[in-house]
Amino acid sequence: MEITAIYYLIPALIMFCCGVYGFITRKNMIAILISLELMLNAVDINFVVFNRFLFPGQMEGMMFTLFAIAIAAAETALAIAIIINIFRIGKKIDVRDLTKMKF
Repeated sequence: MEITAIYYLIPALIMFCCGVYGFITRKNMIAILISLELMLNAVDINFVVFNRFLFPGQMEGMMFTLFAIAIAAAETALAIAIIINIFRIGKKIDVRDLTKMKF
């Protein structure tokens, strides 16, 4: 039995949909960040799958995925630093309370 692209694309679609749902419904900034990372990981899986099945001998999709993972790690570090600073000022990381912190 040969494994086709659909076996990889369906779990990536489920991951992306869970990330979108979490991003829309959550009010905690950490949960929103985790949902965003889940969506980015689903996109990375798609890059690798499309590279593997469309261009079997080349590595562009996998290299692009490595760069995307590095950028996501930097983005996560920056977002956590911002969340920590917001928590130090307001003692809450709820998105609804951020409008109260405007000057």
